[in-house]
Amino acid sequence: MSERLRTALSELPTSDDDAAADVRARADQVLRPTGALQRLDDVAAHIAGWQGTTNPSIERPAVLVFAAEHGVASAGVSAYPSDVTGAMLAAVHAGKATINALARVVGAELEAVDVGVGDPTGDIRHTAAVAPERLDDIVTTAFAAVDRMVDRGSDLLVLGELGIGNTTVAAALPAALLGGEVATWVGRGTGVDDDGLHRKRTAVECAVARIRGHDDPIDVMREIGGAELCAMAAACTRARQHRLPVVIDGYVATSALLPLHMARPGALDHCLVGHRSAEPGHRVLLDHLQLQPLLDLGMRLGEGSGALAAVPLIRMACVAVVDVATFDEWFGE
Repeated sequence: MSERLRTALSELPTSDDDAAADVRARADQVLRPTGALQRLDDVAAHIAGWQGTTNPSIERPAVLVFAAEHGVASAGVSAYPSDVTGAMLAAVHAGKATINALARVVGAELEAVDVGVGDPTGDIRHTAAVAPERLDDIVTTAFAAVDRMVDRGSDLLVLGELGIGNTTVAAALPAALLGGEVATWVGRGTGVDDDGLHRKRTAVECAVARIRGHDDPIDVMREIGGAELCAMAAACTRARQHRLPVVIDGYVATSALLPLHMARPGALDHCLVGHRSAEPGHRVLLDHLQLQPLLDLGMRLGEGSGALAAVPLIRMACVAVVDVATFDEWFGE
């Protein structure tokens, strides 16, 4: 396990409860029936707590998309070949991918970070996905990416990914860490047929059996998580150190953060879930984490797209408290 990540997980700041409470109190007093926008009011209070202000706002959202290839893709677990990962990363760099279009609409800064395109992780059926030295490099890269966004004034971070085969490793993580039937965790991902679904389930079963007995969640992540999942976990941790609120994307991103939750309860307290994906395991995982998504549109793209789609709601949640008069302000004492 990367010592830098271990140290970061031991040094997590907490929310400003006073700021969050003040925003909740104001939400109860603004010009609308109490509780009429309860879920959005809760979001505004969440942002206030992590920004440490009674005037929460989202002015400079940022998106980090981590890309990597997976050795397990050779098992035929995806409807697409591995080289599509590199092609999609090139499209993001060219500004032509879906996440680019959504980022432009939202006004979000976007950076795509290569942590393993052309350098696939180990095939999790037979060997560790990521060697300890590679994990160290990934953590350093992810921390630096978050630091760049913070230096540019980002006030909300969306985490996304690109990686053919990554719904297989996303299923393997909760299967290994939480148990249960493998079929509970494995969905069709990019749209595999019945034979492809069987291959995915078999790959996950092999991976879980191979690491049985590992009790360190971060070690499990390194063994079967994949490079971009490790990067998202590191980025989420670094964001927490900066008190930067994070919006989690779909199944892959949520699975990537499960080891943090298990290694350090409360490690995801700064996170909101942007959406619930079409992958059946995502619903089960969110229920386990007791996290409620802001959107449920049956999306299954990845890239951070579902989380980014929720950013306007988060922005509106803040202005619906901060920019709306209270009854006392409007009608007088």
